Amino acid sequence: MLNNKSLQEQFKAFYQEHKPNNFEEAVEKFSIFGGVSWGNIDTSKSSSELIEKVILPDFRYIRNDVTDLTTGMPMYHSILTGIAMGDGKTHTAFKRANIGKDVGEKALDELCEIGIIKLEKSKRIFTSWAENESVSNKLYFTSPFLRFWFAFVSPLFKGARDGDYKEILDRYANRENEFVQLTFTQLAHQFLKLTSIDDPIVDIGSYWDNDSDIDIFAKTKSGKIIAGTTKYTNAKIKKSELTKLKEQCAKSNIEVDKFVIFSKKGFSSELKALKGDKLGLYTVKNFKKLVE
Repeated sequence: MLNNKSLQEQFKAFYQEHKPNNFEEAVEKFSIFGGVSWGNIDTSKSSSELIEKVILPDFRYIRNDVTDLTTGMPMYHSILTGIAMGDGKTHTAFKRANIGKDVGEKALDELCEIGIIKLEKSKRIFTSWAENESVSNKLYFTSPFLRFWFAFVSPLFKGARDGDYKEILDRYANRENEFVQLTFTQLAHQFLKLTSIDDPIVDIGSYWDNDSDIDIFAKTKSGKIIAGTTKYTNAKIKKSELTKLKEQCAKSNIEVDKFVIFSKKGFSSELKALKGDKLGLYTVKNFKKLVE
């Protein structure tokens, strides 16, 4: 279940193995099953149906494999659930797991060493004015499936153990788009790295401080700054999202050379009219580049 491949490599392997009908289907199913070989999965079926038929009946076997990775320590599982269900920030994970900072940081070091999670710092490195501001780091799972497991199965293990899947499936149904959002953002990072050829991206991630939280924040070889937002929703993105993004950057004193927006369902005509050198607009269909 641990995977040393990059997220793009995992996504490409998943796509080639399961051959989804479209990239919306690919992203949604990858966010659940990615990083683990399952044999053939019919990705045309709903996520809830696949969870019920592929994952939950094998709960005991999968739990044993996961326990082998984590050593089965309850505190580790609490922290991992806190990361999977929260915003990824270390202090949020500690609060959800109800543990102190010192104990939590030691546990995180061990979980990072095992390879289950990785730590990322805010890209405030490019905005030296904020270097003295205290901002929590974020934590990400190295395997999409492990994130799914600790978000929806591990905290509700009694139902899975007893064959009563309703609570797990209801929780997933209520949070599906919210859950897939992070995978969508991470794949957007991979896409920009891959397609920025004339002026390659030398660093990319997310930016957050006490005022702003920006999904995409990158620096190119020539020193240009790219900032962006990702929206995995069933509505077309309007110009107001660009306005919000610009306001966040201004609030954090970030001078941006190019804005980018990634959307699940496309953009309004008003926003599309603004597309150009200073604004890139992309949909999930653009992720075809990630599997070529």
